[in-house]
Amino acid sequence: MTDAIRGETVTVVRPLAPGDIEALATLWVRSWQETMPAVDFEARRGWIAAFLGGEGLSTLVAEAEALQGFVTLEPARAYLHQLVVSPEAKGRGVAVALLDAAKALAPDGLALDVNQANARAVRFYEREGFVRVGEGVNEASGLATWRMVWAGRTRHGAAAPAP
Repeated sequence: MTDAIRGETVTVVRPLAPGDIEALATLWVRSWQETMPAVDFEARRGWIAAFLGGEGLSTLVAEAEALQGFVTLEPARAYLHQLVVSPEAKGRGVAVALLDAAKALAPDGLALDVNQANARAVRFYEREGFVRVGEGVNEASGLATWRMVWAGRTRHGAAAPAP
């Protein structure tokens, strides 16, 4: 999508449509394979395709001319499951747009688990107001994770101080 006034590409964040699932699964495999090449994410394609349409989840999609990424969260638990950006869209504000949309769905706070070895993601979440509160292990990969939380927004819309 192009902004008619400035001629710039504009990222739109919208709810998941049923026709998005296969393309998002492909995007997920490509993004994760680039981030952690030692793990076979292609073997997990079926899992992510089934997961994206799961009950109780909210998945938001970022797109411009093409799909750029998605975020999946469980609002009832205020838990962010996936934040994925295509390799081509990294560093262009897509992750911030998706995370802001997730925060709007869970304004009282969010929790997530991130692979400790994914330094780029850890730095991103810390810049966006998340703090490390614990450690764990990813059941699928066996890799060490950080539990991180964002404390939510105050009544006036500013980020609440970290716990």
